[in-house]
Amino acid sequence: MTVEKQHAIQPYAPAAQREIHKAGEWHWEDRWRDLPQGGTVPQGGTSEHYATGGWRSDKPIFDADTCTHCLLCWVFCPDSAIDLDDGKVTGVAYDHCKGCGICAYECPKQGAMVMAPDTQELPQ
Repeated sequence: MTVEKQHAIQPYAPAAQREIHKAGEWHWEDRWRDLPQGGTVPQGGTSEHYATGGWRSDKPIFDADTCTHCLLCWVFCPDSAIDLDDGKVTGVAYDHCKGCGICAYECPKQGAMVMAPDTQELPQ
């Protein structure tokens, strides 16, 4: 008996993978082909359905007159909360902004994006 056949197939393996194993045609070097791709989000755009900015203590304040529209704030924002229109920053989507401050930190133009205390009323 070969080493490959000594290992049991996992019960959650795809049906085709289980059939190959039963037929004795199992090869470890081919196993990766049957596995689902990892590290992916199966349905994109789901953040639009959830308002997640309600717990922040600071929020970014955007000044359109000072902004040079380099888009660094947009690139580095982990929440995709920077609003764009025709390749220019137009503001911040506060429903999704968690107040991390990365946008203000990465902004090369002082005063274009600054952090300030969020005075929103918290839900009771």
